[in-house]
Parts: sequence; C-alpha cells; structure tokens
Amino acid sequence: MTESPAPDHPEPAPDTAGQARLRPSVGAGATAVIAMANTAPTLSIGIGLGLISLDTGAAVPAMVLLAALPILGIALAFSRLNRVERNLGASYSWVGSALSPWLGFQCGWVNLAGSTLYLAYGSQVCGSMVLTFARECHWTSVFGLELDPGSIALTTVIGVLVLAGLTLLALRGADVVARLQTPMIAFEYLVLIGFCGYAAIRGSHPITLDWFNPFAAPSAKLAATGFILCVYCFWGWDSAFTLTEETRSARDSARAGFGSIFLMLGMFLLAAFGFERYFSLDTMGANGAQLLPYLGTAIAKQPLAALPLLAMLFSSIASLQTGVLPNARGALAMGRDGTLGRAWTRVSPKYGTPAVGSLLIAGIAAVIAVLGIGIGTLNQFVLAMATSVGTLVSGYYGLAGLACAWRFRRDLTAGVRSALVAVVIPAISSLLLLGLGIFLSVSSWQASPDFAFSAENGRFLALVPIAVVAAGIVLSAWAKWGRRSAYFARGAFDGSHSLVVSLTEEESAA
Repeated sequence: MTESPAPDHPEPAPDTAGQARLRPSVGAGATAVIAMANTAPTLSIGIGLGLISLDTGAAVPAMVLLAALPILGIALAFSRLNRVERNLGASYSWVGSALSPWLGFQCGWVNLAGSTLYLAYGSQVCGSMVLTFARECHWTSVFGLELDPGSIALTTVIGVLVLAGLTLLALRGADVVARLQTPMIAFEYLVLIGFCGYAAIRGSHPITLDWFNPFAAPSAKLAATGFILCVYCFWGWDSAFTLTEETRSARDSARAGFGSIFLMLGMFLLAAFGFERYFSLDTMGANGAQLLPYLGTAIAKQPLAALPLLAMLFSSIASLQTGVLPNARGALAMGRDGTLGRAWTRVSPKYGTPAVGSLLIAGIAAVIAVLGIGIGTLNQFVLAMATSVGTLVSGYYGLAGLACAWRFRRDLTAGVRSALVAVVIPAISSLLLLGLGIFLSVSSWQASPDFAFSAENGRFLALVPIAVVAAGIVLSAWAKWGRRSAYFARGAFDGSHSLVVSLTEEESAA
C-alpha cells in the first residue's frame, strides 16, 4: 500500500519537553538559493574541473554527465521519501526507519563528519582566495607579513576567521542567509556564463569524441577517482531537504534540489567545454586549482580579469556559510532522537535556529583545519579531503537510494512509472555509487605499499573515510546502549519526530 504524502501545510507539533522547535519560515526561492550556494558551483568549477582532468584526461564532459545520472536518481529517492516523511535528518531518518537504525546513524554521522571536513578545508580555500584577491589589488603585505596565498598556515588563520563570522551570521536563520546569498549567486553565474561561454566560442581546440568517452581515462582507478570527484562536485543539493521542516511545502525541497542539480550540470558542461576549447590538457592540469582565474587572465585585462577570482571568493564564502546550515540541522535531528547529546538540540529562542550545534560544528572544523596544516600543501590537502569526502558522500547517497527502493518496493506492481521512479532508478543509482566508493577505497589502499600521514599517500586517503565509519560504529553503539536512544528500537521508530515546527506568538493568537 502506497503511503500518503505529508501535508504541504502541517499543523504545528505540540511543544513537548525536550523537543527542539524550528519555524517554517523558508520559501521555495530561499531554499533553492541555499542549495545552489551549498553546491558552490564557481568554486567547484574553478578548482575541481582542472583536477578532474588530471585523472580523466579529455573525458571531463563525459564524467560530468555520467555523475549527474546517479545523482538525479538519488534526488528522486530524496524527493519520494520527503513526501511521506519530512525530517531535517533526511537520509539519517529515512534509512533508519526503512533499512536499519545502525545504517541510518551511519548516514547521519557520515554526513555530519563529511560536512565538517569540508568546512575545514573549505575555510583554507577561502583564506587562499582572500589572499589571492588581495594580491590582485596590489596588497602584498600587512605589518611586514607577506600575504602569501600558498602559505597553508596563513590561509588557515584567515579562513577560520571568515568561518567564525559567517557562522555567527548563519545563527540568524536560513531566510537571512538566503537574502545575503542571492546577489552573490547571481554574480557567480553571470561571470561563469560570460567567461566560460566566451572560451567555448572562441577557443581553437576542436571538440573530439574523447570528450564524451569515459573509457578515455588512463586507467579504471583514475576513471573512478574522476567520477567520485564529479559526484562530490554536485554535493550540496540535498541541503534543501535538511530545511524541509522550515519550508512551507514538502515540494519546495524537491524543487530546490532538482533545480540546483540541473543548474550545476549546465554550468559544469559549459565550463568543461570552455576550458577544453581554450586550453590544452597540460595547461588545464598545471593550473587545476586556479583554472577559472587563469582563464580570466587569459581572456581579459584587469580589472575584468579579476572577476572570475572574485566569483570564486564569493562562492567559497557562500559554501562555508550554507555548509553550516544543513550540518547543524542534521545534528539537531540526531540530538532530538537521543543519538547525539542534548547540546545539539538547543535552539536559539530569538532566531529559532540550532545555535549551539552551529557553533560546535564551526569550532570542530577550525580545529581540523589547523591539524591539516601538517599533511601537505594546500592543493594536496584539498585534493585529499575532496577524494575522501567524495567517498563518504557516495556511501550515504547510496544508502538513501536503497532505503527508497526498499520502502516503496510494493510500487514495483503499481505501474511502470511508479516502479521506475520509486524503486528501480534509486536502486541502480545507489548500487553504482556504493560500488564506486568501495572500488576507489580498495584501489587507493593498493596504490601505496606503506602508510604515511601525507595527502599523497593512498592508504591515508583510504583510511580517512574508513576511520570516519569506524568512529560512527563506536558512537552508534554508545547511542544504543549508553544513551539508550529510542531510535534503535527497531520497529518502534517511525519518523514521528519529523515536522517539528512552531508558530510565532502572533500566528498563534490569530
């Protein structure tokens, strides 16, 4: 029997003791802006596509298209599950109720850990962007200190300070963040379309079949690495579903999620065509971490040449701020189920946001960023963390797809469309992502004979996601037997903690 979707305008849940409350104050437009900002299109393009070309060669467009297919399949799963169970925990809640609380906890934990790792190295990238833009403005030193964008220590300090300021602003609410991000997103897309479109039209390198041939990659491992990195570049669209209890309609999250995916796909393909038309593969690889600013200087003169760099700076700022939002809400969902401590459930009485969780996450990310100073250069650290987090993302996306297929398995007999949308496509997408994540971890482990605490060591790259999962197993065991969370009462948990919303005093009086 097919489950009924959640109502678009739910009644407020009762104010029970210990129940964290959020306000349904975010509309479809604001949700879409946050999802697009969290995917960080300009930053992903400016840094990611050049690095992906090192693995896949000319087949960057092919990898982008291939990565979009399972992502869209998982988005179908998120949309279908969100219709029947609106919960800001998203995959944590859905996998826990459909498959197993142990797997559900891993989804929540992996998402939390992966997002925190992103905030750690994302803050370093932001610091580097700040210093690079300062040098473009001929500001090279302060009080005798050289503003070197290649200094991982200095970029970390600046990035952590930016993260702290953005976190404090995020405490005011998702709607406030969306209003800030809207003009930044508009500027980013205009710059991307202008520069990458010009390069695609005026470039001299011909379009070849290798661009669309995923088998053109030098090896299966490099192809898998490029694919995972492309999946990772799409990561962030699902933040729309962590805002589902703050949106007025369940459909708002789905529209925002799908919209951000299609916009990212269009921008990625345009950029990939522009870069490969304008540059050789050697040039793309050599300038991978700064490929978009390099394109700006190749096409235009100052000050127009600095626009791509400014767009990347805006993108890094946006991704840090919007990265805090879903992370804190996912932790709140886990805290109110008793799988994390009650500190994560503390909501600001003034703004109705998970204030304590936001501050904790930013603080942990800052510590990780400082610890990351010792494992290599900034580019090496970014690539290492992107690969490791990409493996984690493929894992929790895959489990969400399986949860959808299992929960709606009876739709296999409800017609071709229902069977494809609710079961077949999510299942195939999830198996593909899970298989690639496992393959990449095994290949990375076999690539190095010994372990070294280095961003270039394959065993280090493989152990980062393994360590995150191992820590999640320990924490889930403590949540079950130490905290005695009802979440682990198999069969008793039914998503009843979803739709925790509150009305303002004025709305209540009305």
